[in-house]
Formats: sequence, structure tokens, C-alpha cells
Amino acid sequence: MTHPPHTTPAPSGTVPPTTTPDALDAIRTRLEADLDGAARAWLHQALQEAAGDDGTDRPIPVWELRLAEAGRRVGSHHADAARVLILHAARAGTDALTRVYHHGTADERRAVLHALPHLVTGPDALPLVEDALRTNDTRLLAAAVGPYAARHLPAHAWRHAVLKCLFTGVPVDTVAGLEHRAAEDAELARMLADYAAERTAAGRSVPEGLHRVLALATATPPHGTDPVPGTDRAHGTRPHGKEA
Repeated sequence: MTHPPHTTPAPSGTVPPTTTPDALDAIRTRLEADLDGAARAWLHQALQEAAGDDGTDRPIPVWELRLAEAGRRVGSHHADAARVLILHAARAGTDALTRVYHHGTADERRAVLHALPHLVTGPDALPLVEDALRTNDTRLLAAAVGPYAARHLPAHAWRHAVLKCLFTGVPVDTVAGLEHRAAEDAELARMLADYAAERTAAGRSVPEGLHRVLALATATPPHGTDPVPGTDRAHGTRPHGKEA
């Protein structure tokens, strides 16, 4: 799915969190290396069909049919990457991506979200991200907080997306651009502290990822005070905002 910072590299067939000129080539190279002959042949055909399909005289473009069968053809572990490549080969625009998202399966919706940074340059596809952020599907949420959201999601919505990840157990490493967007964000720090206080008051644990985000969002409180209600210094933050 994503290739978060400070972790081991993502397995072949997954989608990296940043978009570079070579990102799609890298996705395809890793994917093809893991596919057997039949699956690789299917992928090549699907990409050729997607690149040459203008949708003329067809109620459903052939590339949409290939999206639907990708899991069966290349396996569920590699389907996200295959679908992203197909969407890119088809040059799917915002309208097509929106149609696939709203009429597709959860797996197809996730692939659309992964494909956004490769296909949509402006904020036009934000409604798809916002829709995904309203769900409790953790795999969909993880895809929604990718590089497209990091570039285009407004600050208020982005902060709530981070909290949604903490609430649902989506690792904060999944959030693309976390270090840049969370840096010195006093409002995010306030929201994190409030959330931690609510969980502590209810006798519930504070999500581990919260400490990392808080360290980015604000300086450590004065010496002798807990950085977040209900945490101890052994598992909270140290001076200068460094994680324990």
C-alpha cells in the first residue's frame, strides 16, 4: 500500500507514498518481478488495452473490466499496483475516477485513491478523499491519507484525518507528508491533547502514534509535566520534541 518513512521498504506490488517521474516505472518493475508468467502476460495485455481504449461504442470501457478482474488475475497482494497502472494507462480523468470510485468495490476505490497523485494535478478529486475519510474501512482510510491528500486537503480536514487514523488504528506512518504538515501546528497539538484527555478520562489508552504527531506539532511542555494527559515521560516525549 504505502512505503512509510523510517520503516523497512514496502513489499513488491505496493504503491509508494510519493510521486516521482519514475514512480510508476518502479511500481511496474516490482510488480512484474513478482508475477508468474500468466499473470504478467495478463498485465501486459490489460495495459495495452487500457492505453488504446477510447471507450467508443462500449457501455463500459475495457479497462474498467480489467480493474474488476485484477485481483483474480494477479492476486490480492498485487491488485492495488496493477489497478493503479491500468488507471494510468487509460489516462483516467477526474470524471472517470469518480465513476469508478462510486460504482466500484472497496478494492477498486482504494486503487483510485492510490492513483490520484499520478493522474490529478489539482484539488478536483478531493471529494473522493473526503468520502473515504468518512468510512471506517482502515485500508480505505490509509489510501485516503496518501500524497494527494498531503498536497490538497485543507488544514482543518487534514487534522481530522490524522485523528481519524489514530481513532481507527491506522498507523500514522501511513499519512503522507506527516512531518511537513504537522510541523508546529498548534491547532493540531490542541486537538491531540483534547483527544488524549478524553481517552484518559474514559480509562482508555492513548494511541502510540499520537506521541509522534504531538512531537511534530508542538514543543514539549515545561519540565516536570506530562506532554499529554494520561502519559508518562518514559513513553511520551523528551525535551526538544524528540520521541522517546
